[in-house]
Amino acid sequence: MITRDVTIVNDVGLHARPATFFIQKANSYKASLWIEKDDRRVNAKSLLGVLSMGIIKGTVVTIIADGADEDEAVAGLETLILTGLND
Repeated sequence: MITRDVTIVNDVGLHARPATFFIQKANSYKASLWIEKDDRRVNAKSLLGVLSMGIIKGTVVTIIADGADEDEAVAGLETLILTGLND
C-alpha cells in the first residue's frame, strides 16, 4: 500500500467534469484506490463518493492505493491532478 498527498490546483476542484476525469483514470487501474480528505476516506473509483467530499482548489488530499499497479495508479492520478484535471 502506498499513499501520496497532492494539492488540488484546478479552479473548480473535484466537481462534476473534473471528478469524472479523475474517476475514469482511477477505474483504469486494477489497484484498490481511495481518496482521503481530513478524516474522511472514499473509494476513488466512485463518482458519488468523490463528489461528496466537496474538494475545492487548494485542498490537500491523500491518494491511497493497494494492489498490483499501485505505484502506477498513484503516479497517474497525481499527474492528472497536478495538470488541472483536463480543465
